[in-house]
Amino acid sequence: MISKEIIITIAALFMFFNSSIINGQNMETLTVKEQKIAAISACTARGDIENLSYALNSGLDAGLSVNEIKEVLCQLYAYCGFPRSLNALGTFQNILTTRENKGIKDNQGVLPSHTPEGKSIDFGTANQTKLCGTEIKGGLFDFAPAIDYYLKAHLFGDIFGRDNLDWKTRELATIAALAAMQGVESQLNSHIGIGKGNGLTDLQIDAIISISQSYFTQTFPQGNKLPEMFSKYFTGQAYLCPLTKESALNSPVANVTFEPGCRNNWHSHTGGQILVVTAGRGWYQERGENARALKAGDVVEIPANVEHWHGATADSWFSHLAIECNPQTNKNTWLEPVSDNEYKKLSGKH
Repeated sequence: MISKEIIITIAALFMFFNSSIINGQNMETLTVKEQKIAAISACTARGDIENLSYALNSGLDAGLSVNEIKEVLCQLYAYCGFPRSLNALGTFQNILTTRENKGIKDNQGVLPSHTPEGKSIDFGTANQTKLCGTEIKGGLFDFAPAIDYYLKAHLFGDIFGRDNLDWKTRELATIAALAAMQGVESQLNSHIGIGKGNGLTDLQIDAIISISQSYFTQTFPQGNKLPEMFSKYFTGQAYLCPLTKESALNSPVANVTFEPGCRNNWHSHTGGQILVVTAGRGWYQERGENARALKAGDVVEIPANVEHWHGATADSWFSHLAIECNPQTNKNTWLEPVSDNEYKKLSGKH
C-alpha cells in the first residue's frame, strides 16, 4: 500500500513538471485553429503518432483545411526530418480516408499560387532577409556554403515562397515543433525572435510552447484500461491505476488518465469525491453550471449527490488523482453521456 506521504509526493512532482507547462490564460491568445496547428506540429516533431491522430482530427473538426495541414506537415520536414514528416503525412492520409468513409466532408482549402519568377536562391535570400530582419551570412554559412544554399533556395525560397500559409503561421508551426525537440534551443530561440518579427506576441509564444510541451505523454501514467463495468460510462479511452488498497484508513485513491477528448458520463457520488489534477488539461462541470477548466495543481471538491462530469480537453491528455470520500456508504449513480454538441461547445474556451 502506498502511504499518504508518497501520494502527496507524486502529486507534487506532477505539479512541478506541469505547472510551467499549462497556462489556461495564455491559451486564449491563440485562435482555436492556431492551437491545433501547434499541437499537430509538436506531435509530428516528436513522432508521437497516437497523439498526432487526435490532433489532426481535432484540427479538422476546428476548421483547418486539408491543404493547410498538408502545408504544415510538408514544411516540418525541414525541421524534424523527412521520416517524421512522411509518417505524419501518411497518418493524415489514413485519417482523411476514415473520415470520408464516415461521410465527413472536410474543407480542402486553397493551394499555393505560383512561386515567384526567377531562381529560388534569389527570392529565397530576399525572404530570409525579410523574415529575420537582416541579411544572414558568414560564420557557419561560410564554413558550409551548401547548407546556406539549401536554407536560402529551398527552405526560404521553395517552402516559405508558398503563399497558402502566411509567415506568422509558418513560424508558429516551427516554434511548436522545435519546442517539442531536445537539443535545438539555439534554433528555437532564433525562431522565437523571427516569430515576434512576424506578428507573434510574447503571450502567443508562451501559449505555443505550453501546447507543445503538454503533449509530452510520459507525464501521463496510463495504468490499465478501464474494465467493462466502468468503460461503458466513458466516451473515449481512459486508464485506471489504483494507488492504495482497501484498509483501515478507508482512503481509496486512484490515478485516472484520459486520452484527448475522453470524458465520463454525468454522474454523482452519495459520499462525494476529491480530484487532484496531476497533469494535462481537462474540464469539470456540475449540472446547471459553467464548465471549469482544469490544469495541474487544481483541486476539485465534489459535494455529495451533485451531478457532474470530468474529462480531458479535445487536444490534451489529462490525469487526476481520484479520492473517494466516505467509502463505506459512497455509491455512484451513472447518468447520460456528455453529448458531442455539449463537449464541442467547450472547444476554444480553455
